Amino acid sequence: MKHKIGFNALSRTTSQRKALKRNMVTSLFRYERIETTKAKALEVRKLAEKMITRAKVDSVHNRRMIARDIKDEAVLAKLFTEIGPMFAERKGGYTRILKTGNRLGDAAEMVILELVEKTEKKAKDSKKAGKKADKKADKAEKSEKEVKADEPKPEAKAEPEAKTE
Repeated sequence: MKHKIGFNALSRTTSQRKALKRNMVTSLFRYERIETTKAKALEVRKLAEKMITRAKVDSVHNRRMIARDIKDEAVLAKLFTEIGPMFAERKGGYTRILKTGNRLGDAAEMVILELVEKTEKKAKDSKKAGKKADKKADKAEKSEKEVKADEPKPEAKAEPEAKTE
């Protein structure tokens, strides 16, 4: 029986386990989706959900508490500016685990751990829209230049030069 066992040690020492969780949760927030084993995903999910709950309120204390585990400042900023506010209305369940089958080498059960809502699609859509707008503006500029080039240029009247003595 597994009474009073609060976490899976993942066959690692404490320092190795902490490093593993920190790295995996950082990757989860950076890429918004990671593929790993089921046991690791279940442990990382606990840490990630608590961090997202803290990130919903952007305060100095919350930033420092999360910065203990997330050393990458860009990922920390993304967590507080994009991911936290995205889940402001949600009370929990920020991640999902999708089963993908067994790994060929050792038949370990593999899963995909991902955030329920995505920020990338919004960013990609805005980038695509921006690129399309840029292309349209470039085409408009080129067509204006072609029209101006086709127009006959008015001949400039030669003004007599003033004589200087």
